[in-house]
Amino acid sequence: MIGPAFPEVLAAAQAGAAWAFEVVYRDLSGPVTGYLRLHGAAEPDDLASEAFISVLTGLGSFSGTEAGFRSWVFTIAHRRLVDDLRRAGRRPQVADVDEAVLLERPGGDAEADALAGLGTERVARLCSTLPADQRAVLLLRILGDLTVEQVAEVIGRSGQAVKALQRRGLRTLAQAFEREGAPL
Repeated sequence: MIGPAFPEVLAAAQAGAAWAFEVVYRDLSGPVTGYLRLHGAAEPDDLASEAFISVLTGLGSFSGTEAGFRSWVFTIAHRRLVDDLRRAGRRPQVADVDEAVLLERPGGDAEADALAGLGTERVARLCSTLPADQRAVLLLRILGDLTVEQVAEVIGRSGQAVKALQRRGLRTLAQAFEREGAPL
């Protein structure tokens, strides 16, 4: 979170200050890309870039708090994801690439790299078992740090529906952890 400096950062970004947009990008690019990746986007980095281009072009029209801004950014990212998934459904898929191979980084601590890879793989696998609506709610709540009301706005559902989806998603994940014999 940017915090108390958000109004100044927003004003500077709206005025075209590159440093301010960099602050916004650093704050939100990781969570947005993670949301897109765990939601099954074929090219999450490219999609996140498209979302941030839309944020940059629409920045002048935004007014509100930092929480509202985060919600607005995730709404843009969610819409790009929906568009991308629709496009992917209409075109043939290219050969699948093992994502673990793409995430490998030579050098460093082999044990730490292996544990991080297993953790990332496990999170991705568990998220892929959730229905899309439950996955969207949990990722927006956790990665996006959005409130129930903000998530409802992003996905176009009521607050009660978001709460129900969150409850069911957490229950499903808890059951998956129990089946694996892993601590929560």
